[in-house]
Amino acid sequence: MTMERLFSGIMALFSLFLAYLAIGYVAPIAYDPIGPRPYPILIFSLLAALTLVIAFRPARFTKVINLGYDNTVIKNLILCVTALAVYSLIFEPLGFVISTMLMCFTVGLLFAGKPIKSLIFSVVISIALYVLFDMVLDVILPLGLLSGIMG
Repeated sequence: MTMERLFSGIMALFSLFLAYLAIGYVAPIAYDPIGPRPYPILIFSLLAALTLVIAFRPARFTKVINLGYDNTVIKNLILCVTALAVYSLIFEPLGFVISTMLMCFTVGLLFAGKPIKSLIFSVVISIALYVLFDMVLDVILPLGLLSGIMG
């Protein structure tokens, strides 16, 4: 059994479990006649069906793919996942702008970006995303340390 078949089978079981949990979901406020329940049921059912196709497809449709993972790539992937985990922990205390800036800068450096370009990009994307979510889409994001300045 290949690793992709095993992963797909586990993912299918997990998706079916989440679809089962979504059946009992009841929202206190419904904006449309059918409510919010069908969307997660549809998504998780579709995910389960497609992962089952991958898990049980005939062997003639598979071939070994060399992804070229070496120690440097694996180390960067682990550091990237770690950066995202730290981002989730500092998101509320530091606020959206600062935590997104730190995460984008770190990931930029991990993917061989030059420090100055990574810093400029992280500042620009953090502020642009804040403006997009807060002012255009009206999604409230935590300001954290910037609440005294901006709020």
